[in-house]
Amino acid sequence: MFDAIKVYSEAIQRLRRGSLEDVEVMPLQCSWREKWLNGSSIINEIKKVKIEGMSGSIKFDESGQRTFFSIDIIELTNGFRKIGTWDTERGITYTRTGSEMQNEMFQSISNKTFYVVSRLGEPYLTEIDKNLEGNARFAGYSMDLIDEIAKDLKFSYKFYLAPDGEYGSFNKETKQWTGLIKELRERRADLGICDLTITYERRSAVDFTMPFMTLGISILYSKPMKQPPELFSFLSPFSVDVWIYMATAYLGVSLLLYFLARISPMEWKNPHPCNKDPGELENTLAIYNAIWHNIGSLMQQGSDIAPQALSTRVVAGMWWFFVLIMISSYTANLAAFLTMDRMEATIENVEDLANQNKIKYGLLKKGSSANFFQNSNVSLYQKIWSQMESAHPSVFTSDNDEGVERVLRGNRGYAFFMESTTIEYQKEKHCSLMQVGGLLDSKGYGIAMPFNSPYRIAISGSVLKMQESGRLQQLKDKWWKNQKDKCPEEDKSKDSSELSIAHVGGVFLVLLVGCVVAFFVSILEFLWNVRKVAVTEKLSPAEAFLLELKFAIQCYGTTKPVWKRREDSVVDKDFAESREIEEDEVEEEEEEDRGFFGDENMEEEYIRMNGFNKNIRAMSTQSYS
Repeated sequence: MFDAIKVYSEAIQRLRRGSLEDVEVMPLQCSWREKWLNGSSIINEIKKVKIEGMSGSIKFDESGQRTFFSIDIIELTNGFRKIGTWDTERGITYTRTGSEMQNEMFQSISNKTFYVVSRLGEPYLTEIDKNLEGNARFAGYSMDLIDEIAKDLKFSYKFYLAPDGEYGSFNKETKQWTGLIKELRERRADLGICDLTITYERRSAVDFTMPFMTLGISILYSKPMKQPPELFSFLSPFSVDVWIYMATAYLGVSLLLYFLARISPMEWKNPHPCNKDPGELENTLAIYNAIWHNIGSLMQQGSDIAPQALSTRVVAGMWWFFVLIMISSYTANLAAFLTMDRMEATIENVEDLANQNKIKYGLLKKGSSANFFQNSNVSLYQKIWSQMESAHPSVFTSDNDEGVERVLRGNRGYAFFMESTTIEYQKEKHCSLMQVGGLLDSKGYGIAMPFNSPYRIAISGSVLKMQESGRLQQLKDKWWKNQKDKCPEEDKSKDSSELSIAHVGGVFLVLLVGCVVAFFVSILEFLWNVRKVAVTEKLSPAEAFLLELKFAIQCYGTTKPVWKRREDSVVDKDFAESREIEEDEVEEEEEEDRGFFGDENMEEEYIRMNGFNKNIRAMSTQSYS
């Protein structure tokens, strides 16, 4: 400034000495077309000036640019100290080496107390006790990180919280910054450390060290609740409609088989094949036999009832084909249903979240995540931002803790966008939470400081040293994974295809119900038989009951006497005596015939023919009985 006034003064003096007219000052305004008459003359004289000033030799070229000059570089420490020079030809020339500058910078750091501004938020910074003062009030990842850097660079620090508790964003209305960024810009703090994302907007306001943690935006959501196995899981392979259609088909085919057997002559058979002229025919495909035949094939067991006519066999064949397809489909689906862990439907990525309306989603109202969606040019993210802005009630939160609480209480009806590192911490803290999808972007957390801070290189170097030594990962594991109540780990050694009693308990229940029903049916059959015996033998029901029960509880024997009416017993006795007399007469005839035939071959032929006749008579006698 001194040299500029000196050059101007020298030009005026030269103009006065070389001209008879004095230089007159006249008022001018920018809107006027008039010019200062002496202006061009003064400019020409300035270009001719060659003097020595405080900044060295002063001279100009034809275009008015200062040609060669040299200036000193002065550092303000405890006083002014020259540390180098600069000229138009050689540029900067330092009078000390880089190692000397670095040593001096470290010496200046070691003698300094840094004021560190932060904000509360687990696990980065928490308030232990409000009654305590200074650094003892706080604990967290940010405290440990700055403490490690302070030990490395040998400086002291004092923590305090940002008055408004915000990270830092630019208010376009007031043209002011908020949060940590405001504290740094107004030089009330030397460092700002928390989960502060390095963004272009913030980088234009403050400086950042290299990132101490890399991350990205992801989705925090509740885990799907594992559905307990249903008691009747074996019914799951088919829908209710299919089961109803199968039951209808079973009854319909059974009735059709019975009807066709009634009208088809091939199903009516002679009950006594030896009687060539029977008085009546018999049909084995009664309604109960038709039902039994179809249920046997449905259970893939078969039955002793077989259709004889072509029409009934066609119906039976089509039923067997139907059963083959249905049983094969049921078996295949049953294996899948019983071995699959049935869980609630969930979202898999951000596209699923944006393409549905049931689940609400939101994020921190003022933060880097909100700026990401608001300023994104991707149509999907623009759609998500517009839906969040138009949602009522509001889906935005004042801090991350509020967002986590809404996810926990939302009953899988709310998802929250937040940084992946914070999601990792919340997953360890709350076992019911999970991360959905991958990262939507890539960014990092850095330590903020005022523009052109001389300590940025030293602090960045300390962060890099901690990263290479693995100390940053150790600090992260300390605050992320050392939770008091750890989430139980899933037992991956257990075979996922193993079925418990909860999966197949319905089958046992069906078996038990069937056995109970069969038992009560047998009781009814037993009581009905007791009534018949009491009537037949002219006994009291109690006597008949005890008689039948005594026989039933015997655990041996495979035959049972037939109870007959007492009036019929005399006739049966006479028939038995007459049958014995007839057998005796047949034996006497055989003896006479055996004596009549002398030849052994003739005797054998006679015995064979006589045995055949004897069988015919026995069959006739049985038919008569």
